[in-house]
Amino acid sequence: MTSITGVSAADSSPEPDGRPPLEGDGAGTGRLGDKIFSGAATAAGLFVIAVVTLIGVFLIAQAVPALSKNKDNFLTSQAWNVSDPNNMHYGISRLLWVTVSSSVVAMAIAVPLGVAIALFLTHYAPKWLAKPAASLVDLLAAVPSIVYGLWGANIVAQYFDPVGNFLNKYLGWIPLFGDSSNSVGSSILFVSIVLAIMILPIVTALSREVFAQTPPAHKEAALALGATKWEMIRTAVLPFGRPGVISAAMLALGRALGETLAVMLIVSALAEGSDWNWSLLSGGETFASKIANNAGEFDTPSKTGAYIAAGLVLFILTFVVNAIARIVIERRKAFTE
Repeated sequence: MTSITGVSAADSSPEPDGRPPLEGDGAGTGRLGDKIFSGAATAAGLFVIAVVTLIGVFLIAQAVPALSKNKDNFLTSQAWNVSDPNNMHYGISRLLWVTVSSSVVAMAIAVPLGVAIALFLTHYAPKWLAKPAASLVDLLAAVPSIVYGLWGANIVAQYFDPVGNFLNKYLGWIPLFGDSSNSVGSSILFVSIVLAIMILPIVTALSREVFAQTPPAHKEAALALGATKWEMIRTAVLPFGRPGVISAAMLALGRALGETLAVMLIVSALAEGSDWNWSLLSGGETFASKIANNAGEFDTPSKTGAYIAAGLVLFILTFVVNAIARIVIERRKAFTE
């Protein structure tokens, strides 16, 4: 049957999913736009995967020949002598210790402080203070790392020596605070504090966002049951935000592991052949600072390959950290859905 306008009832019926029929030109344009956007997003994702894969392949291809000439155990040796291509002795045990210990200490400082600041900004600070304070904390992320390094090495280090001496005097029986011939202002512990300040904005910003997304019903239910504000935070806000805080901590850890300039400017390298020392009041080099300090020595393929092998280990470390962070985020996404 045809209506007065000449359009049949069958032509004007809704589509099978209940939606009204779309105009022909608009539907075609929309579908074309979706295809273009989907193709561009897919290409961008594949490009990132290809870049990461090519970086990994390059590091492996450059590192394997140098590792085959190494006369020491690469994972356990403390030596680093790569000047003679025919008699290379090098390992990453000391580099791994300094890198991991400085990052872990920085995390131990930054994560509790960042979570506390995030809780203050979201649940305790008045509105006129919360937004400016949050912006001020976020500004720390815009400060270049070389500025942190210069500030720490030239200004703060001189005031840190009494703290290090105090720790050594009263906690020197613990290997982590044992005797050291280096200045405390150029130690692993001091650079850990600088790294903590550098990664604080990451932890604070992400924690603040996830705490602000806590469902109001959860908080109101806790308060209705007679909970105080702290009890409400402990029973409703913190459990909801725990995966987000873990993700923020893992991302911050990736930043701390790869920091170069601040570590290179602050921590003093130990002399070749120095005895192993667990003390955080001692010096040393991380993977990144070791490569940066000796970039001028990349004059032969074998010597370059040794440093690239160290860079490969750092690449794997940061990749694993970010992969764990992604897994936690996906678990959080599944939980909210």
